[in-house]
Amino acid sequence: MKHILLSFSIVLSMLATAPVHAIQQYLSADAFLAEVFNGQVPKPKLLWLLKDNAKQAEQILGHAPNQIRQRYWQQNGVTAWVLEEIGKEELITAGFVVQANKIVQVRVLTYRESRGWEVRHPAFLKQFEGLMLQPDRHLTRQVDGISGATLSVSAMSRMTRLALYLDALVAQESQS
Repeated sequence: MKHILLSFSIVLSMLATAPVHAIQQYLSADAFLAEVFNGQVPKPKLLWLLKDNAKQAEQILGHAPNQIRQRYWQQNGVTAWVLEEIGKEELITAGFVVQANKIVQVRVLTYRESRGWEVRHPAFLKQFEGLMLQPDRHLTRQVDGISGATLSVSAMSRMTRLALYLDALVAQESQS
């Protein structure tokens, strides 16, 4: 009996110290796209990341992109991207709207980390509006951090840079 109680208390203490990952879906990708395109969502298009483009994306992210083809939606000069990036341990899914080489809107769609969820608040996301990508692939302004959410803030910044880079690739393709 003593061993059973000891085993039970060990299991309870392990569960109490295990990281908690609360998956919070704030907005589905479909709802985000319907919002961006006023209910008239265009058909998705694909951008293939090959060779030099994949290397540039890797430099932006600090690791190889998760996929070599990226889905996007475009209509009337507005492009929407749904991207995912690791915060500390889990993926953050965010939607980005780009128009005329500038971020128009950023939304956190799904947050899976146990900390740093404050990045979903409009007050934080508003600072991304109007940002552009400089020739060195950095943003035109520094993004203010959130205490305790450094890795989530960094992930959001990387995704913003990637969305702007991918949008520039789409613009180059359409001019060719």
